[in-house]
Amino acid sequence: MERNLKNVLVISFGFLLLFTAYGGLQSLQSSLHSEEGMGVASLSVIYAALIFSSMFLPPILIKKLGCKWTIAGSMCCYITFSLGNFYASWNTLIPTSVILGLGGAPLWSAKCTYLTIAGHSYAEKAGKIGKDIINQYFGIFFLIFQSSGVWGNLISSLIFGQSSNKVEISEEDLACCGAYDCMMSDATNTTGSAGPSASLIYALLGTYAASGVLAVLLIVIFLDQIKSDQAETGREITKAPSFWSTFLATFQQLKDKRQCLLIPLTMYSGFEQGFLAGDYTKTYVTCALGIHYVGFVMICFAATNSLCSLLFGKISQFTGIKLLFATATVTNIASIIALLLWKPHPNQLVVFFVFPALWGISDAIWQTQTNGLYGVLFEKHKEAAFSNYRLWESAGFVIAFGYSTFLQVYIKLYILLAVLVVSMVMYGVVEYIEAKSSPGTPTAAEKEKVGSLAQETRM
Repeated sequence: MERNLKNVLVISFGFLLLFTAYGGLQSLQSSLHSEEGMGVASLSVIYAALIFSSMFLPPILIKKLGCKWTIAGSMCCYITFSLGNFYASWNTLIPTSVILGLGGAPLWSAKCTYLTIAGHSYAEKAGKIGKDIINQYFGIFFLIFQSSGVWGNLISSLIFGQSSNKVEISEEDLACCGAYDCMMSDATNTTGSAGPSASLIYALLGTYAASGVLAVLLIVIFLDQIKSDQAETGREITKAPSFWSTFLATFQQLKDKRQCLLIPLTMYSGFEQGFLAGDYTKTYVTCALGIHYVGFVMICFAATNSLCSLLFGKISQFTGIKLLFATATVTNIASIIALLLWKPHPNQLVVFFVFPALWGISDAIWQTQTNGLYGVLFEKHKEAAFSNYRLWESAGFVIAFGYSTFLQVYIKLYILLAVLVVSMVMYGVVEYIEAKSSPGTPTAAEKEKVGSLAQETRM
């Protein structure tokens, strides 16, 4: 148990260090590199590359390199993105975004495979139930990993808070903040002032790059390699399906009309996260308060999201998924309407934190319950179903970041509202199909299985 627990902790803290850097950088891209929408374009490219990576790379790399070296190599892909930000241009950000996206899917797949094999291996030796040990390992992992959103954003706010370039924002500039932004790439007060100095930017990027390097060293030095024959459950590695079979199974899953009906809901997860990271941080927070507040605001989102993920994962067995989805829908609709009406102003500091807190509550529901819903509805085809989940959520990110530069914020909010309404209508149809096919047992499977692990699909 001690050796297995050590490996779980090594992976957990490795991911914590890596995503402390990536999470902080992702929140800053739209504000830090606003010229011609370069920052959000890089985020769109990341998720486009992730879609490709999810289809082809994980089985191949895990089979050839094993879990340990797949994790280490994929982490190096993330470090290149931090390095690309040092001299940000289209020639540095876009290629490093592609590299990061290609490394994303193998990283998460190898982590899941490693923890699963380690859990089964210990369970066999200790005479315990494999599922229980695996759940414990994933619980430890997410407990540690989820805090990365806090540390990455805290580092950025503390470093940028040292800036001596902060100036008073005029009422004329504030008029360009919010839903009806002025759409001027260089004049939207993208740093809330003269912006942080080059030395502070380099200090932040150096800190993030060092955090990524420490993550790789932690994995390389302290993580034990799992042999392909070490556990029966290692068959995912030794007999991994070809990428063509994985590719075809993903799209064959679309023959199930329930899967097709859930596409808008899955894409909405990417849309709403993309809006918060790409638009709220730039057009509301950075524009009205300054870039040094982005980290503090995103800490509020990350903390609320993490706590609510744990809470909703626990209470879903008592409330059922329908009530939770209704709660998330009402919360998001209320937030969207308020964002359309609100004119951000520095005097209303608390309000800037209310919206990410509400967003964190609803996002926690979308993440935990949609994952659980997929597990319940497509129990016999989990791999293909979750490949679809990652595919369509990533497509939502790509679209949200892709149109971020070309549309005013109020249009994006209306798009969010429309996609949410369509998602809930389609979800209602799925529930109707399920009730019609199995009358008398409306939520038995749901109460047992929905909502255990949160944020698994997030990069």
